[in-house]
Amino acid sequence: LVDIDEGELGRQLIAHERVDRVILTGSWETAALFRSWRPDLPLLAETSGKNAMIVMPSADLDLAASDLVKSAFGHAGQKCSAASLAILVGPVARSERFARQLVDATESLRVGPPSDPRSEIGPVIEPPQGKLAWALTTLDEGEQWLVQPRLVDDAPAEYSERLWRPGIRTGVRPGSRMHLEEFFGPVMGVMHASSLAEAIDLQNAVAYGLTAGLYTQDPADLELWLDEVQAGNLYVNRGITGAIVQRQPFGGWKRSSVGAGTKAGGPNYLIGLGSWRATSGGAPSSTLHLRGLDTRITDLIEAAQPSLDYEGFEWLRRGALSDAVMWDREFGRVRDVSRLGVERNLFRYRSMPVAVRATADATWQSVLRVVVAGVRAGGQFSLSAPVGLPGPVRRALGELDVPVFVETDDEWIA
Repeated sequence: LVDIDEGELGRQLIAHERVDRVILTGSWETAALFRSWRPDLPLLAETSGKNAMIVMPSADLDLAASDLVKSAFGHAGQKCSAASLAILVGPVARSERFARQLVDATESLRVGPPSDPRSEIGPVIEPPQGKLAWALTTLDEGEQWLVQPRLVDDAPAEYSERLWRPGIRTGVRPGSRMHLEEFFGPVMGVMHASSLAEAIDLQNAVAYGLTAGLYTQDPADLELWLDEVQAGNLYVNRGITGAIVQRQPFGGWKRSSVGAGTKAGGPNYLIGLGSWRATSGGAPSSTLHLRGLDTRITDLIEAAQPSLDYEGFEWLRRGALSDAVMWDREFGRVRDVSRLGVERNLFRYRSMPVAVRATADATWQSVLRVVVAGVRAGGQFSLSAPVGLPGPVRRALGELDVPVFVETDDEWIA
């Protein structure tokens, strides 16, 4: 552990050529800063969050209010997973009882120094400035304070500007600052939606995708939400902070993740810290069969066969069969690794849109290997190559709706 100044010394350390990788937990802006210092920096970053909890009419509102307040204001709201938005659907938005519960739960929290064991909310890390100062003191158009944040009057001198009673603002409008910006402090916004579909749109509208919550007792709500919501950690009928290693491995989508990091505390994290090398894969096959492969992949490999020598074809075939085995065992499954019994913690993989660029020195079989993996994963992807592809392969990719672009490095970068 090296605790250094964030200025020139930090830049020298992070950008130094002998540093192989940097692991960052911090803001998206910090990740962008590190990359600007060294564009080729292998960076694994778990970054910002702007997280919302949806509360449906069928929800247990007592539990929802309790978990919402804990998720918003635990650690003074300074968790990247904190609930900084509540999206209330239908009659929940008009419920005076639910509003009273939010007020009571928030105002009853004890704010104090961390040395006091009775404290439930401690100080923010520094006197609020910039956007956090705005969020704690200024209302946007149409907003009102349900609970107005304020400094603790009798705070010890060392915490005089850092102990804040939490606040809740209502009337937050779509596209407003409170809807879209991360503030990282003890303030939460409340939005209204007429339906779950509208609530999901509001939840997904932010640039981040770290954690998300849903309170409902309707299985149809749950099915729709699990299919549509864009976040790395999804929590149902519970708080959305406090992820536990293995049980809820942590990491997000969109601006909540930079680089090839995959779920801290999960089964794949060490992959990002190593490097790959090819292995022979055992004795050569005498049959060259394609049994066990998805028909989309067999059609693609057969289309490519005339353009490959024996070794290239065998290597590609073995890779595709390896993919099929691992898809069946791991990547195509939803599993509860912890098996607690009292709750379900389901780990799943979701396909994402990907752009594949083949460099000028990439071998043909290597390009095909990545394409086959993309087809197996089932996500949308495009292929950009510096030279044209054989006609049968391009036709096979066209049937799979995979766009192919032939372009130079400069054209692709542009």
